[in-house]
Amino acid sequence: MRSQPRVLVVEDEPAIAELIAVNLRHNGFAPIWAVDGDSAQRELDAVLPDVILLDWMMPGESGLTLARRWRADARTKSIPILMLTARGDEADRVAGLDAGADDYITKPFSTKEMLARIRAVLRRRTPEQAGEALSVGDLVLDPATYRVSWQGQPLKLGPTEFKLLQYLMTHVERVHSRGQLLDRVWGDHVFIEERTVDVHVKRLRESLGIAGAMVETVRGAGYRLTAQPLATGRAPGQVA
Repeated sequence: MRSQPRVLVVEDEPAIAELIAVNLRHNGFAPIWAVDGDSAQRELDAVLPDVILLDWMMPGESGLTLARRWRADARTKSIPILMLTARGDEADRVAGLDAGADDYITKPFSTKEMLARIRAVLRRRTPEQAGEALSVGDLVLDPATYRVSWQGQPLKLGPTEFKLLQYLMTHVERVHSRGQLLDRVWGDHVFIEERTVDVHVKRLRESLGIAGAMVETVRGAGYRLTAQPLATGRAPGQVA
C-alpha cells in the first residue's frame, strides 16, 4: 500500500496552518506543521517530506531565506517547494521562484487550488517511467533512474528542471513557446505566468553547467534544445 505523501507546512499563523492541515488530511496527505524556520529544520533533519508549503512572511527567517538555504543543501535540494505569499506582484512572485520555489500560491487561496498545485509538483517530481534513456551528444537523461549526466559526470537537477529537460530532449531541435512548455511540463490545468518558464530555464542552464549552452533562447519564439552550440562554439542563448 502506498504511503501518504508527507507535506511540511511552514506557517506561523495557527488558524491558516490548521485549515491547510485539515484539507490535506481529508485528501490523502500527511501534514506536518512547523511554526518557523528552526522547527521546520528539525522536521527536515528527522524525516524528509515529499513537498514543502512555505510561508513567505514569518518571524525570524523569511520564507525566501529558507528556500535558498534548502536549495543549496544537497539533502533537501530536490524537495518541491510551494511558496505561500500575500504578495501578488509579479516581481515578488519571480523573487520567490528565483529563491528556489517550484510554484507559489497567493493568499487568499482556495483549497482546491492548493491541492491541485501540490499534486502538480508531485507529478513533476516523479517523471514518467516509460521509455529508454535519452541522449543528445554527451548529455544523458534516464527517466527510470531519475539521473542526468554530462560526459559521464552526474548532474543534480530539481524536479521541475528534470521534467523540463526530459521534454526538451524528447523533442530535440524543435522550438517551443513558453505557453507550450507550460502545457506540456506544468500541465494545462495549472494557471501560472509564462515568466515562470524563464526562471526554470535559467535554473536548468545553471544546473547543466557547460551543457547549459544546449538550451537556446529563440527570440520571439521560445526555447529549444540543440547539440549545435557545443559543436560550433556559440555562446549560451545565442541564436544564429
